[in-house]
Amino acid sequence: MNSKNIIDKIGMLKWLWITVILFILDQVTKQWAESVLIKFNPVEVVSNLNLYLAYNKGAAFSFLSDAGGWQRWFFTTIAIVVSVALIYWMKTLKSHERSSAIGLAFILSGAIGNVTDRILFGHVIDFIQFYYQADSCLPGFSYYSLMQTGQCIWPAFNIADSAIAIGATILIFLALKEAYQDWKHKRQAD
Repeated sequence: MNSKNIIDKIGMLKWLWITVILFILDQVTKQWAESVLIKFNPVEVVSNLNLYLAYNKGAAFSFLSDAGGWQRWFFTTIAIVVSVALIYWMKTLKSHERSSAIGLAFILSGAIGNVTDRILFGHVIDFIQFYYQADSCLPGFSYYSLMQTGQCIWPAFNIADSAIAIGATILIFLALKEAYQDWKHKRQAD
């Protein structure tokens, strides 16, 4: 089997190298954070950005983090099922859908990075935190922290979370672009 046949056979799975690199970066930075940071002790990097070690037993924004332990395997199962679905989706993409494959590779790296933490440690390691000074907070920022410190604080996150957000943004942009092009073609046809 020559190299062209191999590439044709794996299709858009050739973009999994992005997943591997981001997964390694995620795991290395989490271990670094655990080795140098003290839990719940913010270290200012620059204005509005802290390194802040926290453990999340729940999902995004600590959803169900205090649910008693069952959520560990619930979110692990969901992440594994989603990861398998993402790999299948990547495999079915056509060669002109490179941007979709890249977006899926980003999301997959984040899912695998966080599920690895859940399996190994029972929680996800977060260490990046944004905040700002204000009289009121935007949605998603902690109102409770505003009352205590005068700061609006975004929940701590990690490289895996960032990869998921970037990948989702890519896919949303592509979907909107396609919808706009379809609308434009229909409008021209009328």
